[in-house]
Amino acid sequence: MTAPTDSWMRPLGATKLQVSAVCAGGSPLGGMPLLYGYDVPRERGVATVRAVLDSPIRFIDTSNGYSDGESERRIGEALRRAGGLPEDVVVATKVDPRGRDYSAARVRASVAESRERLGLDHLPLVHLHDPEQFDFEEIAGPGGAVEQLVALRDAGEIGAIGIAGGPVQEMARYVELGVFDVLLVHNRWTLLDRSAGPLIAEAVRRGMGVLNAAVYGGGILAAAPGTSASYGYQAAAQETLDRVDAMHLVCAEHGTDLATAALHFSLRDPQVSSTVVGMSRPERVAATVEAAAVQLPDELWVDLEALLPPERVWLDAPFDR
Repeated sequence: MTAPTDSWMRPLGATKLQVSAVCAGGSPLGGMPLLYGYDVPRERGVATVRAVLDSPIRFIDTSNGYSDGESERRIGEALRRAGGLPEDVVVATKVDPRGRDYSAARVRASVAESRERLGLDHLPLVHLHDPEQFDFEEIAGPGGAVEQLVALRDAGEIGAIGIAGGPVQEMARYVELGVFDVLLVHNRWTLLDRSAGPLIAEAVRRGMGVLNAAVYGGGILAAAPGTSASYGYQAAAQETLDRVDAMHLVCAEHGTDLATAALHFSLRDPQVSSTVVGMSRPERVAATVEAAAVQLPDELWVDLEALLPPERVWLDAPFDR
């Protein structure tokens, strides 16, 4: 399996990391049936990571909190069976709170847990995960989680650090701290939702790498027509469902499908270093690489842009500097 394009490997902002245009997302890898509606047996999860290692995808994303660490354990097991982490593969993870504890001590513990589960002495990229669930002053203030993550990076105990979350306005506050190397945003830069546009532009202006996750909006843009009624893990408005139906028709007219278009919306954006695609079965790996190699006509984007949703159906109001 060869890389789909000459520009498949890309620099991650001002970091020294090179990542593939597609990143294998580990959110469903450990099995989260309450969120995704299905479970993932352990061996299937491990086999999925092995398939990633044998593919052009050289970037894997996970988190301490995914399935209470099971995503990391399965990645670690796959790496062990493969004889270790290939030199050209980047594994990124995220620090997560334990209950309501998102203290500096918890950040240190989260990093240590991730190292042990993944079997890696060095973590090249560690994100602060979903801080919007906590008070900003608590997380970003003196002695807080942000300060601790910066200290770990500056001491060389971890590599680059990122901020990963959803709500645009809250992510903007963390970007403006000026301490993070990478921004990961989910569900807010897709065919249906452009609310992260100004935030992404600001991150690029600061030299940050940008990772775009959940480009299928939690599944609706990858599902068969009429089979999904939610966007971003929330019930979708009828006008959003109607717009998705219209997008299916436009894609069919141009000889492709909506899932492929949703992936390429992110891949073709020069601001995005890598697009995170959740994977939980081996065959998904080859299918994603094949979809990334498809050539889509320019006219498709003109027709899809004509269906751009009004701001009121976006998950967040646009970040206005």
